[in-house]
Amino acid sequence: MPRVLWLPAMVALALVVLPVAGLVARIDLARLPALLGSPASLNALRLSLVTATVATLLCVVFGVPLAVVLARSNARVVRLLRAVVLLPLVLPPVVGGLALLFLLGRNGFLGYLLDVVAGVRVPFTTAAVVIAQTFVALPFLVVSLEGALRASGDRYERVAATLGARPWTVFRRVTVPLLLPSLGSGAVLSFARALGEFGATITFAGSLEGITRTLPVAVYHEAQSDVDSAVALSLLLVVVAVVVIAVARPKALEGTRS
Repeated sequence: MPRVLWLPAMVALALVVLPVAGLVARIDLARLPALLGSPASLNALRLSLVTATVATLLCVVFGVPLAVVLARSNARVVRLLRAVVLLPLVLPPVVGGLALLFLLGRNGFLGYLLDVVAGVRVPFTTAAVVIAQTFVALPFLVVSLEGALRASGDRYERVAATLGARPWTVFRRVTVPLLLPSLGSGAVLSFARALGEFGATITFAGSLEGITRTLPVAVYHEAQSDVDSAVALSLLLVVVAVVVIAVARPKALEGTRS
C-alpha cells in the first residue's frame, strides 16, 4: 500500500471520529443515567428499533424483486427506473417527506382515496414513520443487490434454465443463494439508515411521543430545551448504530473470509 495514502486516509478518519469525540466530551455523566432512563428516551428507542425493523423487512420484501428486475432486465425503461429508485439517495429527506405527505396526506390523491374509501389516515401515525424510513432506506438495499447480481453475471441462471429449471426455480435455487451475502449487508445498511432517518419522518409523521417520535426526532425535540438530554440521546443513537453495524454486518461486507 502506498504510504502517500495514509495522510488523506487519516484526514477522512478524523472527519468521522472527531465530531463523535466532541459529542462524547459534551456528555454530562452525572445526569446520563437519568436522561437515558427517562420514559421519553425509552419510548423513542423502542419506537426507533421497532419501526426500523419493520422498514427493513419491507425493504427486503420489495427490494429483492426490484433489484433482480433492474439487474436482469434489458428493457430501455430500466435506466429510467434505476434513476427513480436512486432518487431518495440524492433528495433532501425533507423533500421526500413532503412528497409522501402530498401523496398520502388528506389532500393527496392516494391519501384522499384511503380516507374516503377506507377511513384510513396515514400521516402522523406510526405507519407514516415506517413508510418514511422505507422510502429512504430502500435504495441502499437495491443498490447492494443489483451490484452483486451484475458482478456475478447470469451464467449460472442460464445453465439452470438450459437444464429445464423453471424461472421461479431458477430464482429460488440459484439467484437467491447468490444474493445472500449482499442481502445481509444491504439489510444492515437499510436498517442503519432507517434508524437514523429524521427529515422525512418529522415532515410526514410529526413528533408525537410514543407514536412518531423516534430517536432522531427526539434529539431534535430535546435540543430546543435541554442540550444535555439531546447529547445523551445522540450518544445512544450512535452506540446503537455502531452495535448494529459491527455485530450484524456480515463478513462479506468487511472483505474477510471465514
